[in-house]
Amino acid sequence: MNPNLIEIKPDDYFIIDMMYASLKNNMTGVAVYQDIGIGNRAFVHKDLWKKLQQLIPYLKENKLKIKICDAYRPPLAHAKMKEIIPQPGFFASQPERSLHCHGTAIDVCLCDIYGNELIYPTKVDAFNSFYAKQVQEGNLSPFFEYLQEARHDYVCANKQALTNREELKKLMESVGLEAISNEWWHYELPEGRSEKYPMIEYP
Repeated sequence: MNPNLIEIKPDDYFIIDMMYASLKNNMTGVAVYQDIGIGNRAFVHKDLWKKLQQLIPYLKENKLKIKICDAYRPPLAHAKMKEIIPQPGFFASQPERSLHCHGTAIDVCLCDIYGNELIYPTKVDAFNSFYAKQVQEGNLSPFFEYLQEARHDYVCANKQALTNREELKKLMESVGLEAISNEWWHYELPEGRSEKYPMIEYP
């Protein structure tokens, strides 16, 4: 394994539930990570791991856990996912363009002490079985409409969902990670796709 990658082991503060390793919450409908041999294991760049470790005191004090739903994505996996859903706008056009393939991005949500996900405006990856089926059939328009609910500026009727989204954002930004506007679950290292952080091949 690349020396820059650190495996996040499940413990009192981190839950590992990689969505592309199973069919449970997977928009592609294919267990790609399982198929290529990485399975339900979460790796991140060592610099990202340092940031995540800084979250532990807050998690401990507030009786929370972080669920890791996606982390390092092997370029081979990304290429396979792009084959499954080739339409523009879903996955980055090339593995090099995805920060997940550099080990510098993660998809996460907060859970209670028992591992139950807190409520958010959508599920991670905006997963919804109805839209997932349409995506797999090549009909992306309804999903992209629904994806608007994953934006950080989306306002829904459920105030607790908005509070949880904001708590996650403040927490992740407090350790120097950056959000993107259209996916409340996605956080990344600044300059995560630069010469400092080249794409990482697996194994």
